[in-house]
Amino acid sequence: APVASSLCVQYTHRTIVITGGLLAFSGMALGFFGLNMVWMYATIGFLQGLGISFSWTPAISIVSHYFSKKRALANAIASAGECAFAFMFGPFFQWLISQYGWKGALLIIGGIQLNICVCGVLMRPLASSRLLEASHCETEIPPGNSASRRDKEDKSPIMQKTFNWMLVRRPEFVLYAIFGILAAMSFFVPPLFLVPLSYSLGIDESWTASLLSILAMMDFGGRLLCGWYANLHVTKTIHLLAMTITLISTSLMLLPLANSYLSLAIFTGFYGFFFGTTVAIHITVLADVVGMPEFDSALGLFMLIRSTGGFVGPLLAGLIVDVAGDYRAVFYMAGATLVLSAGFLVILDQLQQRKKRGRKIRTKPQKSTLPYPSLRILKHQ
Repeated sequence: APVASSLCVQYTHRTIVITGGLLAFSGMALGFFGLNMVWMYATIGFLQGLGISFSWTPAISIVSHYFSKKRALANAIASAGECAFAFMFGPFFQWLISQYGWKGALLIIGGIQLNICVCGVLMRPLASSRLLEASHCETEIPPGNSASRRDKEDKSPIMQKTFNWMLVRRPEFVLYAIFGILAAMSFFVPPLFLVPLSYSLGIDESWTASLLSILAMMDFGGRLLCGWYANLHVTKTIHLLAMTITLISTSLMLLPLANSYLSLAIFTGFYGFFFGTTVAIHITVLADVVGMPEFDSALGLFMLIRSTGGFVGPLLAGLIVDVAGDYRAVFYMAGATLVLSAGFLVILDQLQQRKKRGRKIRTKPQKSTLPYPSLRILKHQ
């Protein structure tokens, strides 16, 4: 992700997305040969994973650059396709394996991923968008109205030309990155341990498979609804994110209490819905924390740091299951970790509020104590 973000600030998002599509296709196509495990790690693991990162990171970034007022809704709609495809991909992939074998299935999936290049071609370069906007503003603003032109230029989006590694020194970014690590440790738990938990409860295998579909459907609805609500600007996005994280942790804490398929499906639906609300706005909150000029660098660094939580989380969860001998314990761990992550959001919000108050105090005009207007004019001069 940092490599993709650094390339985005040097080249166009379109170029990096197309490159990512080619890398993802190459990884799956070369994995078709299946020479040995090292070959599979190098192709499907490294090459295809690099391609996905090269395509996902610029795609999320460019949506945030395109939209300002409706950024939360745009991110929610853009990410909703992930849920729709996740809902139908499981049965589809199983059908491909049954019809063409695992090698043929890999080749077909690689061909599907090649369509990422088509999506990348449709992504209009930001530089062209700014030039068109500037020329449009020049045709609308009278030649003598230089003040209005300066206002327009100040409001126009400016991208950072170099990758800013120094974001790790900013307390706001560090706090949000810690939140991302703790949240990622918990987000991977339900998809991995939901099915084993249902097996331990004696639920039939045919019913168990539908739990992930329920999770995907509710995730889809949560993203769209939260994106729409965030666009109303009724609640501050970081406050909304803290609330959704708290609701996710509550649903995870209640999920182990399920003792039947119906109760498990209900709690799974609650988790999927609130997870979708979180995914819909957490990128928007990152943009609010660092600002759009630094957003590309921040997104790459955030994904790099957050991935450590995604790596450690499943390992820690597996260890807890082995020690406790019960799948319920891992859901309690995930809920407690999410509560801790919400605490860092609260600290971040307090830090931002304190800095905002400090700026207001520094910019507050001081009342002049000079008795005569002429002296005040002399002082101003």
